Amino acid sequence: MPDKAIYLYAWDLVDEGAEAVIDRLRDAGADSIALATSYHAGKFIRPHGATGKVYFPDDGTIYFRHDPGRYRRLQPIPHPMLEHVDPLAELARVAPDMARVGWTVCCHNSRLGEAHPELVTRNAMGDPLIYSLNPAHHEVRDYLVDLTTDLAERYELAAVTLETPGWLPYAHGYHHEFAMLPLDPWIELYLGLCFAPETVAAAREAGIDAEGLRKRVAGRIDAWLAHDVAPGARAAEWLAADLATDGELGTYLHWRCRTVADLVAEIRDRLPKATELRVIPSVQRPTAKAWIEGSDLALLAGAADRLEVCFYEPTAAAVRDDLFDVRQRIGTQTPLAAVLRPSHPDLAGGAETVAAVDALQAGGVTGLAFYAYGHWRLGALEQVRAGFAAWNATS
Repeated sequence: MPDKAIYLYAWDLVDEGAEAVIDRLRDAGADSIALATSYHAGKFIRPHGATGKVYFPDDGTIYFRHDPGRYRRLQPIPHPMLEHVDPLAELARVAPDMARVGWTVCCHNSRLGEAHPELVTRNAMGDPLIYSLNPAHHEVRDYLVDLTTDLAERYELAAVTLETPGWLPYAHGYHHEFAMLPLDPWIELYLGLCFAPETVAAAREAGIDAEGLRKRVAGRIDAWLAHDVAPGARAAEWLAADLATDGELGTYLHWRCRTVADLVAEIRDRLPKATELRVIPSVQRPTAKAWIEGSDLALLAGAADRLEVCFYEPTAAAVRDDLFDVRQRIGTQTPLAAVLRPSHPDLAGGAETVAAVDALQAGGVTGLAFYAYGHWRLGALEQVRAGFAAWNATS
C-alpha cells in the first residue's frame, strides 16, 4: 500500500491542470493522492490559483460521478464541474502510477442538513445544528454506506478516508458564527450534544435514560444563559466534575462513540475488500478531545483498517507529545497514518517538518500525508519533499 499522500481538492486539479499539478506532487515524492470526493463549504485563499485567489466551495457537494440508483431517499448533490470533467478519472489518466484515495467528508453537510432538517443533530433545547448530520439516524447511516460503496466500487480506489463520521461540535466556524457570551469547553459541549428524537430513541434501546439526561443538560444551559458567569480555566474542572459525577452523561458519551464506530464498521464491511478504509477521528486539538465528536480512537481503530490522525501542531515537539497520547489509547501495534501541514500555522511555518516526520516514524507511524496542496504557497512543496525524503530514509 502506498504510504506518501498529498491531500488535493478537485477545483485545484481542474483550475491548474491535472498534468501540472500531478507533476508537482510526484516530483515532491508523493505516491498517492487523497482527493476530496465529498466536501463542505468554505472560504479558501489559493496562493497559486490560476483563475482566482479566493475560492468558495459549493456546500455539501460530491466530486465524483455517482449512480443515483444506489441511493435511497437521501441523494448526494453533484458539483457542476462533473458535467464536463471527472476528477478521479483524470487522476487515473494522468497518474496511473499513483494510488487514488477517496477523501470523504461524512456528517459535515449544511446543504443536506438544510434540505432535511429531520436528519440533523439537535441539542438539548431542540435547536437544529444544520451543519451536522446525525450519525445515529438510520437514513444518514444508510446514505454514508451508499456514498462510500458507490465511490469505491465505481473507481477501484486504493483507499477511502472518512472525515467527520460523527457529531460535529458546537464551535464549528459556521458563516458569521457569533456570540456575545464567553463560550468555554463546558458550555460548548452541552450546546453541541445531540438529543434528536432518533438519537434519544437509539440511546434508550441501549438502556440509557437519554431523555432524563437531556432535561439535565437543558437545565445547565438555561442556568448558564441566565447567570453572568465566565468560568474561564474553571470550565475544564466543571466538565471533569460532571463527567465524574453524572454517570448517565459518561455512559451516553461512550454510547455515542460506539454508535460512530459501528457505522465505520458497517462501511468497512460493505467496501470492496481491496479498498482500505481509513478514518480521520477528529481535527480537535489535541487528539484526545476527539471524544467530543463521538470518536473513541481505540474503537475506531478496531472498526477501520487504519486511523489517519491529523497532527496539526505548532512544533515537532507537540506532534511527538500528541503521538504519545494517541499510542497510549490505541496501542503500539495499531496501524496509524499521520497528516501534517507543512506551512503556517504549523511546525514553525514548516521549518520543523522533517523533525515531525522523524518523531512520527519513531512512534511507529506507517503512513504520511500532507494537507493540502491548494492552501500552500508553492514553496511549501520543498518542505513536503524534505519530509518525504526523510520518511524514505528510515522506512
